[in-house]
Amino acid sequence: MADGGGRVVAAATDGACSGNPGPGGWGALLRFEDGSVEEFGGHAPDTTNNRMELLGAIVGLEALTRPCQVALWSDSTYVVHAMTKGWLEGWLKRGWKTSSKQPVKNKDLWQRMMAAVGDHEISWHWVKGHSGDPMNERCDQLAVTAANSPGLLED
Repeated sequence: MADGGGRVVAAATDGACSGNPGPGGWGALLRFEDGSVEEFGGHAPDTTNNRMELLGAIVGLEALTRPCQVALWSDSTYVVHAMTKGWLEGWLKRGWKTSSKQPVKNKDLWQRMMAAVGDHEISWHWVKGHSGDPMNERCDQLAVTAANSPGLLED
């Protein structure tokens, strides 16, 4: 677990899935003000890409043991838009229903995300996947390795 160093953290997260659903993995990278870096990865034997994208962000935030200012980058519009465009608030107001009155998928992870956000000040950023961004590329490596390594933490 990380204490957040100087309280300013750059985070990158990613998810990967071989098939959708299929075996999947997630990765998270935390870079602290002092230059130190922590990396995390995990596996799920039968999952979806969206679940893995969510878990990367959740586990990265859960690793912080005190409130931090976090700039979090993800290549998942599903994650970033839910947190920046009011989707999550709308789902809550509608009793975990989408705007089309369907049950919200991955409700368990969205609830876990709300807890992980906690007292952090988070700015959410979308980054195009596989575009050469070093932090995103590293998270993709972590996620793909995890997807192919069933011995790692499971969803």
